[in-house]
Amino acid sequence: MRAVIESSGAVTTRAATLVARTSSVAETRDLGAALATLVQPGDLLVLAGDLGAGKTALTQGFGSGLGVTEPITSPTFTLAQQYAGRLLVHHLDVYRLDQLGEVTDLGLSELLDDGGVVLIEWGDAILPVLPNDYLEVRLTFCEDDRAGDDDRRVFLRPVGARWSGRQVSLLKAVAPWAEAPASPADTPADPQAGQGGRPC
Repeated sequence: MRAVIESSGAVTTRAATLVARTSSVAETRDLGAALATLVQPGDLLVLAGDLGAGKTALTQGFGSGLGVTEPITSPTFTLAQQYAGRLLVHHLDVYRLDQLGEVTDLGLSELLDDGGVVLIEWGDAILPVLPNDYLEVRLTFCEDDRAGDDDRRVFLRPVGARWSGRQVSLLKAVAPWAEAPASPADTPADPQAGQGGRPC
C-alpha cells in the first residue's frame, strides 16, 4: 500500500491493482457477485471500460450478490436506477453527461450517505469530482488469438482507506479469477485506448 498526493493536494491511499480474467458473461456476473460480498454502506465502485466490455453484466452480478431480484439494466438514458437488496444499490451511468458540473445534479453525496452502495458506469470520466475513496473496476477486452468474444481482463484498483483496508478480502474474493497483480504500467489508464488495452 502506498500514499499518493493527488493534484488537488489530498493524500489518498492506494493498494496494489488486482487483475482477474473472466471468459463468459456468467463469469463476469459471478465476479460482480463476489465483489458484493465485500461492500459496506457508503461504498463507491467506479466502473470503467469500453462500450460492451461488461460493466452492466458485472453490475447485474453485483446486484444479485446483494439479493436484488429485479432485472438490472443499463441506466444510459435514465442516468440512475435504484435497486433494493441487502443494501440499496444506486446504479449510475454518466456516459451522456457533457460537463462535470452535471454530476452535482445526480446527488452523489446524498446517495453515498443513504446507507447504500453506488456503482458508476463510465465513472472514470468524472474522477475529479468523486471522493478519493473508491474501488475502480476496469474491464478490458482480451486481444490474443486464444481469447473468445467474452474473455475479459478486469483490473481492480482500490483508492483510499475504505477499499485499501480490504485488500486481503478483495484478493480472496477474486481468487477464482485472479491473475498476477498488475504493475502500474500494465493497468490501462486511458478509457479510450483502443479495444481496451493489453492482451490476456
